[in-house]
Amino acid sequence: MFIDCGVCIIRSWQRGDEKNLPLYANDKDIWLNLRDRFPYPYTKEDAKQWVEFMMDARPETGFAITVEGEAVGAIGFLLHDDIERCSAEVGYWLGRKYWGRGIITAALKAVTRYAFSEFELTRLYAAPFLRNPASMKVLEKAGYQCEGIMRRSAIKDGQVLDQALYAYTVDRE
Repeated sequence: MFIDCGVCIIRSWQRGDEKNLPLYANDKDIWLNLRDRFPYPYTKEDAKQWVEFMMDARPETGFAITVEGEAVGAIGFLLHDDIERCSAEVGYWLGRKYWGRGIITAALKAVTRYAFSEFELTRLYAAPFLRNPASMKVLEKAGYQCEGIMRRSAIKDGQVLDQALYAYTVDRE
């Protein structure tokens, strides 16, 4: 997969991406806003395992965010099954050096279009921590709507946290 977003390129993961990934991923402020399966500290071995895992994943739903040919973040979505097979959860992160440049917003818009065109989805959603207004702003700029607040719905770094629920929906009747 390859999408030129102007400010970045969204593409399939490839060998070599693991080399510099820890430079961007090994950041406690990034880790504090992601699920626990994202490791901290983030090592070269973590990067190697991640890239290998993503290169083998089928269907392909996770992608590198690249700037000037270098993987500086990630974006993707987790498909659901059974009665929720029309839904997927989207997630993303970006190296601190690239914050504030509109990269995540552009990437999220592109991946949202891609997900709806390639899969039979009616809904993409995200559940950022309420303490992460930057992520909520990105979701809003990408056309996602806040559906509510999920009180005391997550635990991160030993703290019980509230999450916002954002969704982008399309009618496929």
